[in-house]
Amino acid sequence: MNVERSLLVLVTLAAVASPALGQQTAPADRQASGDSQSAVASPASRQQTAPAARPANGSSKSAVASPTSGRQTAPAARQANGGSKSAAANPTAAQQAAPAAGQTNSAKKSVASTPDFSGIWRHGSLPWFVPPASGPGPVTNRTRRKDNGVSDYGMLVGDYTNPILQPWAAEVVKKKGEMSLAGITYPNPFNQCWPSPVPFLFKHMAMEMLQRSDKIVMLFNEDHEVRYVRLNQSHPAKVKPSYYGDAVAHYEGDTLVIDTVGIKADRPYAMVDLFGTPYTDKLHVVERYRLLDYEAAKGTLERAAKELWRPGGPFAPNYADKYLQVDFMIEDAGTFTTPWTASVIYARDRLEWPEISCAENPAGFHNDKDVGIPHADKADF
Repeated sequence: MNVERSLLVLVTLAAVASPALGQQTAPADRQASGDSQSAVASPASRQQTAPAARPANGSSKSAVASPTSGRQTAPAARQANGGSKSAAANPTAAQQAAPAAGQTNSAKKSVASTPDFSGIWRHGSLPWFVPPASGPGPVTNRTRRKDNGVSDYGMLVGDYTNPILQPWAAEVVKKKGEMSLAGITYPNPFNQCWPSPVPFLFKHMAMEMLQRSDKIVMLFNEDHEVRYVRLNQSHPAKVKPSYYGDAVAHYEGDTLVIDTVGIKADRPYAMVDLFGTPYTDKLHVVERYRLLDYEAAKGTLERAAKELWRPGGPFAPNYADKYLQVDFMIEDAGTFTTPWTASVIYARDRLEWPEISCAENPAGFHNDKDVGIPHADKADF
């Protein structure tokens, strides 16, 4: 009897002490497809149910289902001496679970209020920027598809008359459009297999977000591009320019706010969109991520349907999950006459996400005579 009781105590203590016992592996139905088809347009993908630990409506998530569930609880002494002060000064502190003996309603509310953006999301659109309902917006395509009037991805001619563009930037966009009209596909980060600057990075049709206690990790579905965003930190006094820039973030209620500066401008194919809109080292991008139901996302979805081409077809009319809307504020005193806004709208994608690698194409694009692929006229051996 004593042996059985001892074993029972040990098993119970192990279950309490091990965070791994409360974690579940990601189900296969959360993987997404890397092709142009949108999972939300596929009836089969909508028939899959969310696991019990991850409620379908995205609300009232338990500590087990939350991406922060692996965090250790704060000691009682720390919570008594300044836990409230720490939580006020540091939003991530509010995400830590309090001990059962001292758990309060406010602590429960803080954990529940952290939005859960985990999983795979797909916008499936080309281009990707949805113009705002009013005010300065992104450069859009002057050429439209004859079947439905949306942007013609096969003929990218940016609207160089957009008042957000300074004269030199407007001239760059105009020349890119003239190349398209002549049947020439001009190089950009994607077709040249270069890292994509923010916000060109959002050309990727699908993205998976991993929420950690100290950072956000964003995985994109092509060419193994990964973006790291530090949580609750400031930009350094002197930012070293990099391809993705220096990105920091914090939560504002149900919204994740990401602020990015230091995006490397002294590089090939420095552009913010498919129309070749340039940028300088003064580029500053702010992103605000929110989960929305259909009624809240309706305006953005309607504007997207009028402007953007979706190779995989429209969003499924009976899609019942949340949408992930990202609202951008973009400014660059060296390129634009004013800050401007745009949005990207995602839906959940539960299909398989195959690996897609960018590879050089020595055949070139359309009328390209030389795409600059290194080659040898004479064998070395």
